[in-house]
Amino acid sequence: MTSIITGDIIGSRQQESEHWVEDLKKILAPLGKTPSQWEIYRGDEFQIEVKNPEEALLTAILVKAHLRAIKSDARMSIGFGDKSHNAEKISESNGTAFINSGELFETLKKQKVTLAIRTGNDETDEKLNLMIQLALTFMDSWLAQSAEFVAIAIENPTLSQEELGQKLGINQAAVSRRQKRAQFDLVMNLDRYFRKQITQLTAL
Repeated sequence: MTSIITGDIIGSRQQESEHWVEDLKKILAPLGKTPSQWEIYRGDEFQIEVKNPEEALLTAILVKAHLRAIKSDARMSIGFGDKSHNAEKISESNGTAFINSGELFETLKKQKVTLAIRTGNDETDEKLNLMIQLALTFMDSWLAQSAEFVAIAIENPTLSQEELGQKLGINQAAVSRRQKRAQFDLVMNLDRYFRKQITQLTAL
């Protein structure tokens, strides 16, 4: 089982193309090799393979946080399943994970949601998507400072508030405020629950 994130930049046509494309490349670069593990195509769309499905939600949240930190955002669908055709470019690979991600992505605009998942198990999808939608009520309105905190905290899970503050150039009290404002503890609780659900699914 693998997972595929399909996304596009919201309002990309209103932004200076070169500027956000370079930013997006920097965000995606640590996630693997391009174009086999991630790729930007058709101008403002991108695809990422997260080989460990349990990591998929946190990866999507990390991309979102990085984008919101530069006052941008993305719509993303996460599909789970197999990878039956492994091409040099991820956009040319295939399998149920790609189908689930692609079909779901086409519905996001109509649903007016910026993040959703499809595992192929309706009961799991209903539960997880409801929880994600609730989390989006604050994630979709993260301000740049909160989003920057989220991105750095996800990338450095072992650092204390004081150490995170050193990276952000702020004191520990300011880190604590940003953590609260971003509802970061709730985000991590959602991630833990998501991992448990995906582990149970893969065990079936």
